[in-house]
Amino acid sequence: MPAYMVARINVTDPVQYEQYKALAPIAIKKYGGEYMTRGGAMETMEGPEETLRVVLVKFPDMDSARGFYNSPEYKKARDARDGAAEGQFIILEGYSPE
Repeated sequence: MPAYMVARINVTDPVQYEQYKALAPIAIKKYGGEYMTRGGAMETMEGPEETLRVVLVKFPDMDSARGFYNSPEYKKARDARDGAAEGQFIILEGYSPE
């Protein structure tokens, strides 16, 4: 069953954050991930206005998502993000009506 990573990110240093944006896709691809959205246009329909960068990544399953997040490749990306952004990263299992 697919799994999704939702990231809500407050970018504080856009120049340094570009390093993270260059490294993260390498790790995502290696672990079978696929960007569903990556900080594009967004509109809050209900509740408090969302002002953070929102990223959604689909993985084949929860183990792949965990493997990605804990991988040496993504650690390199996280290290590049340090001091450039703060965020919330969650993974959740996809829905199956069965």
